[in-house]
Amino acid sequence: MTERLLPESVDFEGPFPRLSRRLRLGVVGGGRIAATQAMAARLSGYWEVVAGALSSDPRQARARAADWFIEPDRAYESFDTMACREGERADGIDAVMVTTPNHLHHGAAGTFLQAGIDVLCDKPMTNELEEAEDLIVQSGKSGCIFGVSYVMSCYPMVRQAREIVASGVLGRINQIHVEFMQDWMIPDQSSDAPHVKWRLDPNSSGPTSCVGDIGTHGAHLAQFVSGLKLREIKADFYVCGAPKPLEDTAFMVMKYEGDVPGTLIATRLATGNRGGLRLRIFGSEGGIEWDMEDCERLKLSLFGKPDRIITRGQGHGISPATERLVRTGRGFPEGLIEAWANLYTEFAMAVAARRDRVLAPPDWLALPRVEDGAAGVGFIHASVRSSQAGGSWEAIN
Repeated sequence: MTERLLPESVDFEGPFPRLSRRLRLGVVGGGRIAATQAMAARLSGYWEVVAGALSSDPRQARARAADWFIEPDRAYESFDTMACREGERADGIDAVMVTTPNHLHHGAAGTFLQAGIDVLCDKPMTNELEEAEDLIVQSGKSGCIFGVSYVMSCYPMVRQAREIVASGVLGRINQIHVEFMQDWMIPDQSSDAPHVKWRLDPNSSGPTSCVGDIGTHGAHLAQFVSGLKLREIKADFYVCGAPKPLEDTAFMVMKYEGDVPGTLIATRLATGNRGGLRLRIFGSEGGIEWDMEDCERLKLSLFGKPDRIITRGQGHGISPATERLVRTGRGFPEGLIEAWANLYTEFAMAVAARRDRVLAPPDWLALPRVEDGAAGVGFIHASVRSSQAGGSWEAIN
């Protein structure tokens, strides 16, 4: 009898269903973000980490695997070997997370797609536009699920904001503002940390540092919530702190479909800002505002009426689609790890539906996909072209 993961009958309007077993997850890349994602995947209740290529150094790979409680025969020295061997096992991994430095994303993701293994790739999805387009083709040919870790879209109140905008209550959208401000790069010596060096190396990080790392989150979030595609940008890159080969700050003017204007600021030198991701969308009838450092609250302002603060929490009147991403009641905080867990929950549902050949409604999951990853790469390259040309308007490819 063929294994079935989802229940025979799925209520696509209700909470996400329990699967018949936990899915088996592999990890490529063993750094801090991999550990964070693995923690969140386990928190979702849908995944167990069973295999990994956690370092290209054999000794480090084995040592890290032991720390992760991965069996020695499933600790690999390369993603190529991992994809091959896991693809041959009866109990092989159902999916893999790719959390390597950026320049390795394309090769690793493509290798697992060719082995028929679903992929969740860190952002930016690739360094080159051609590589992003290739992954769209490869994922289409393989039929595999390809998720991209735009995790900021998985906060419950971000989903609620998206529903509010889609309802039309704000009227005609007339401007969008997003900023992502951090301060961890203020010390001159911060660039010397091992986990930072590759982020400032164009051979690993690609043509940007700050923009590819956090600016792309802002660009995706603005489009995700507003429902409007980004069409053109005008960008200026800066090195505001100690000298470094790639930017630590970027100021951008945006133009969305329908000629809706906006702004985007990304910096790592804003003292007092640690997770300073803020989104504001204004329309002809009202506006919404969300701040990641106060992520459980969403401000809704309708012109001429008292402001309304909507809070995350079970039983608080938020929509059923948002409710299924909530784990605790009001007054018991949730944050980034839970948002990651939501990402891995939707990834699990997509993987299970593919394997069970279940045709789910298109609005069941809002998991960022390979096309979103490619759009992010297009945004990065357009911003680079604009900055290099002195702030010219550039179309998003």
